[in-house]
Amino acid sequence: MLKKRAKYRLGQVVRHKKHPFRGVVFDVDPEFSNSDEWYDAIPHENRPEKEQPFYHLLAENDESYYVAYVSEQNLVADYTGTPVTHPDIPDLFGDLNDGAYTLQFQMN
Repeated sequence: MLKKRAKYRLGQVVRHKKHPFRGVVFDVDPEFSNSDEWYDAIPHENRPEKEQPFYHLLAENDESYYVAYVSEQNLVADYTGTPVTHPDIPDLFGDLNDGAYTLQFQMN
């Protein structure tokens, strides 16, 4: 049985270690669960290991809003207290408290 513990939780604000974007975690895969084509498009020297949690983020940078898929090794918690302004946040989350948004939906 696969047993992995995610470092970041749903609703938590995180930022990428190498690229200038931040986002809110809205889903977590215990290990890589995207297409091989997506994975192979990452330059080999930057390609993360597949055997780690991967996070789905409502992400933003200075230019746009989007959904990002990021390995745990490339994320750090964002403790700035600055809200993420992605337009889909109100559909899933409530208020920002202590670096995380409260969940507004029922988990299965």
